[in-house]
Amino acid sequence: MLLPSGRNSEEPRWGEPDETIQPEERLRPLDRERGARMRRREVLLLLATGMMGARAVRAQQKAMPVIGFLASTSPRPAEPSVPAFREGLSETGYVEGQNVAIEYRWAEERYDRLPALAADLAGRHVDVIAAIAIPAALAAKNATATIPIVFAIGVDPVEVGLVTSLARPGGNVTGVTFMNVELMAKRLELLSELVPQTEAIALLVNPNFPQTERIIGDVQEAARTKNVRLDILKASTESEIDAAFASLVQLHTGALMVSNDPVFFDQRDQLLTLASRHVVPTIYAWREFTEAGGLISYGTNRTSSYRLAAIYVGKILKGAKPAELPVMQPTTFELVVRPRRNSALWCPPQSSPAPTR
Repeated sequence: MLLPSGRNSEEPRWGEPDETIQPEERLRPLDRERGARMRRREVLLLLATGMMGARAVRAQQKAMPVIGFLASTSPRPAEPSVPAFREGLSETGYVEGQNVAIEYRWAEERYDRLPALAADLAGRHVDVIAAIAIPAALAAKNATATIPIVFAIGVDPVEVGLVTSLARPGGNVTGVTFMNVELMAKRLELLSELVPQTEAIALLVNPNFPQTERIIGDVQEAARTKNVRLDILKASTESEIDAAFASLVQLHTGALMVSNDPVFFDQRDQLLTLASRHVVPTIYAWREFTEAGGLISYGTNRTSSYRLAAIYVGKILKGAKPAELPVMQPTTFELVVRPRRNSALWCPPQSSPAPTR
């Protein structure tokens, strides 16, 4: 039947139910509400998946281990040793910036800064701390009893309380020792043989270095054995080093020993210049002095020690325990002597021949 408007009478009017639609196909209010809940659930699921993915990315970024590199010195003079440390890491499969990060902290010869620097690394929860020189190692040990510490130092670690024994360090600390302090007496013996006519030898020490008293005691005993007078000079800054060399003239000292302090390694250019100016035969702890123009050095290879320390760091990152890694000790010692020239016992670096070993 057609209505006047032309609409078929069989077609449902607006607001009337369409009888052609089956009852189960009609969207009831309950169905609409259920569908809305499902859509909300899907949205929440997508959001949750996104958040989990972001957390996974952050976890992956955090998975890169972090090494805290704590040094008593300044970055410029220690630059040759940093590549050696990176070389040691690479031998264990770690490359800085690729699968390991290193946070550097430099005390710049101010040992009083080390406790705060060590505490900062501990507070950042680095995976391991590499402590360069005994002041840094002691500061790191005081800062944490849980984060592994690998030291590279020039003293007996048992004597200073870093480890319980060399074979079984115990605790969270291990590393490499140069045994430089133990070589001080031998350096006096070598210097007295090189300058046999001298009746007085001076010893330059840093009063802020933890092992200074031990060094003085050992060298005094060696001086008595050699029957030479020992003059003690103390300095920790550039001006104090200048004053110490000026006093050599007043003391009529015939030769000089420079102790194995990180401050003196940083100030080696100044020390070499003053030794040349005052024409005083001087023995040093590290070959870097002789290579730069000094007369004689006796000790272990610093860069090799840093490489070995880095190998221990890599092993710890792979799961090794510091307590189970024995402290490494040197097996070879380097005696480096610069030949005499024109009857002088010290040759300027720009014109002197290469040192011999």
